[in-house]
Amino acid sequence: MNERELHEGLTQAEAVRRLKKYGPNKLERNNKVSPIKIFLSQFNDFITWILIIATAISGVMGEKADAITILIIVIMNAILGFVQEYKTEKSLEALKELAAPTAKVLRNGVLKVISAEELVVGDLIILESGDRIPADCMLVEDSNFMVDESLLTGESVGVEKNSRGAKDSSIYMGTIVLKGKGKARIVETGMKTEMGKIAGMLQNIESDRSPLKEKLAALGKVLVILCIVICAVVTLTGIARGQDKYQMFLLGVSLAVAAIPEGLTAIVTVALALGVSRMLKRNALVRKLPAVETLGCTSIICSDKTGTLTENKMTVKAMYFNSRIYYVDKESVPENLILKKAFTYCNDCNFDYKGDNISKSLFGDPTETALIKAFFRENKELKGFMDKAKRVYDIPFDSDRKMMSVVMREGSKETCYVKGAPERIINRCKYILDKGEIKLFTSDYKNKILKAVETMSFDALRCIAGAYKETGIVKGKGLEDNLIFVGVSGIIDPPRKEAKDAVLRCKIAGIRPIMITGDHKNTAFAIGKELSICKNQSEVITGEDLDKLSDKQLSAKTDSVSVFARVSPHHKLRIVKAFKAKSNIVAMTGDGVNDAPAVKEADIGISMGISGTDVTKEASSMILLDDNFATIVSAVEEGRIIYDNIRKFIRYLLSCNLGEVLTMFLASLFYLDTPLLPIQILLVNLATDGLPAIALGVDPPESDIMSGKPRPKNESIFARGLSEKIMVRGSLIGVCTVMAFIIGRYCNYDITTCRTLALCTLIMSQLIHVFECRSERHSLFEMKFFTNPYLVGAVATSITMIMCVLYLPFLQSVFHTSALGIGQWGIVLFFSGIIALINSLYLYFK
Repeated sequence: MNERELHEGLTQAEAVRRLKKYGPNKLERNNKVSPIKIFLSQFNDFITWILIIATAISGVMGEKADAITILIIVIMNAILGFVQEYKTEKSLEALKELAAPTAKVLRNGVLKVISAEELVVGDLIILESGDRIPADCMLVEDSNFMVDESLLTGESVGVEKNSRGAKDSSIYMGTIVLKGKGKARIVETGMKTEMGKIAGMLQNIESDRSPLKEKLAALGKVLVILCIVICAVVTLTGIARGQDKYQMFLLGVSLAVAAIPEGLTAIVTVALALGVSRMLKRNALVRKLPAVETLGCTSIICSDKTGTLTENKMTVKAMYFNSRIYYVDKESVPENLILKKAFTYCNDCNFDYKGDNISKSLFGDPTETALIKAFFRENKELKGFMDKAKRVYDIPFDSDRKMMSVVMREGSKETCYVKGAPERIINRCKYILDKGEIKLFTSDYKNKILKAVETMSFDALRCIAGAYKETGIVKGKGLEDNLIFVGVSGIIDPPRKEAKDAVLRCKIAGIRPIMITGDHKNTAFAIGKELSICKNQSEVITGEDLDKLSDKQLSAKTDSVSVFARVSPHHKLRIVKAFKAKSNIVAMTGDGVNDAPAVKEADIGISMGISGTDVTKEASSMILLDDNFATIVSAVEEGRIIYDNIRKFIRYLLSCNLGEVLTMFLASLFYLDTPLLPIQILLVNLATDGLPAIALGVDPPESDIMSGKPRPKNESIFARGLSEKIMVRGSLIGVCTVMAFIIGRYCNYDITTCRTLALCTLIMSQLIHVFECRSERHSLFEMKFFTNPYLVGAVATSITMIMCVLYLPFLQSVFHTSALGIGQWGIVLFFSGIIALINSLYLYFK
């Protein structure tokens, strides 16, 4: 590596050349989805194998038409299941790509944020506290650099690294920067790294199994047993009555296939995956599918203020020095060179001096960019100022200390500049710079400063203090002692326009928004009041107050506190536990590495996509791609929509399957002829179970979806009367189908016509019922049918299918049906529609 590359990094052209030569910086994955494997797995089912065997027997016994038709239906069901699963897997693969980590790299002397996969050997990267190291590297610059190598070594103790020794300067892919910052040169990428043998470190969206899917899988096993018992009873009763053993065996198997909701968990997966895709369009990237279910239960949203509830566009509005406050927009502010140096030199902004626009040339922490823009208007002026000094030592900002210090060499002398929270800086000062003179820092000066800070904070200004010292510089523990106080800047970060509406939506939905910030209590209150999160000062508590409370006392206080101010990241864990102790379902946002424990502890951990560190993203269930509070509320809404849609198709599938089983059971119980043949039962399964159920999974939300309270997390999927609805509607479908069959016999229709009446009544009952399932509170008269075109299309497809079976001679012979006349259709529509009509009238006038 030449001298230029050591300071400016690789050129883009060289990076592209190396990427082509060595390949992307990613680990090989052996668990890619195989479409063939997914398709074959659709046949790996006990009931399906029995049906295939029965089909083979049909062929051997000469029933070739039946055998071919049954086989076609089995294959079509398999194709439908394959499409569902394959789409789900591809959706999750796409999400994994989006969740791949990024890295800050120097290319042509310009700092860029790129995908970690694009890194190549020789690249210079910038690393900060909380970052996951994207490749094997050698440190070339460092400041208090410590790494967690437990992923490789198993040792949980942090390892100090520096750029001076060959061994101590080696850092490895997958390890995490615990503190400090540094610049490193990449020496190995991809499978050549130490992490190369550990598959899947990148793109690591977790495939946790959904609790809901587990419950439904358990329910499915119970239903399988019940259905097999009922089918066995129907089969044995038919055989006992002297009917053909083979036909009764085939009838029993066909009924089991139709009755068992084998697609239930697959459709749940599809609904979750489609919901995740919709959330992605609304800037919420879900990393763990169970989070989608939990989102609908959320009762507390704990949110950072800066950048989430506010715009994260900091601007200096006021300055305090020489014992008075200067308001930038209202008066001319005299120059204070020392304050200018303190806020410019003690700053970790990144600079790109190309062009004249200083706003486009600064990128980094918004507070730090605001402090620089308060003193400079042009790039040329800023560059000239920065060239006059060189940083020789620093202590990075720490969220516990709330301070940052640098030692700058200006000519032949060294000066220490410090900035941080006013109360922390004040406690470190022994002197004050007042009107150009260094004076003893008396209690009178201290009280004036605290009063000024309070005044600015009441105006929602975030206050940052600056200090310095020229003598007694010891580069270590005592560097920040005996400082000279200079002044304070008041910075405002205005609330996001959409945040106020989002807070209101939360309250309507029974969700409490909680604001957490490191800002002054008064600043936090001013923003909280503007956003309607709190009404008075009694709802605000500080980190200092938190430290005085026991966990039990804090939990008791959560009912009356809506804003937490001046808190450190370690306080967040206590806050989450306190709310959870009151049986709340808590969503918690975080961005820094120290936020990770709280984010992981929360029921819904949410990391920031823009400002969040890699380690926090990995601890989270969801990533906000726009760092916006309104996106959290949108994600909660999506969580409710998905859960509602899952209830809709569970209601539909189980009601219909119960109706099919009862149709055959009641006929057997009352010694009636078999109302449906095996081939007809399979047709019902194909026409009604697949497409309409999937269409319910994408049903648009009801208008009042965010008007009710959050559901309890441990609520059964069958709660709120769903099980009763399924039992009653399923029973009525079965009774009405049998009644249609009996009426046909009473009218002296031939057995084929009677079975056709039963077949059409069963299918039409289910197709009408699918529209009822769109709402648990509203009648058919109140619904807008065409708001779900997928459902209309699915029902139209099913009706077309039954019409073909009834009126095409070839299909008539295959499915043993006959063409129905107008009067016969009257019987079908009466029995299939009467229940829906009565139910809708009841709901409408209720």
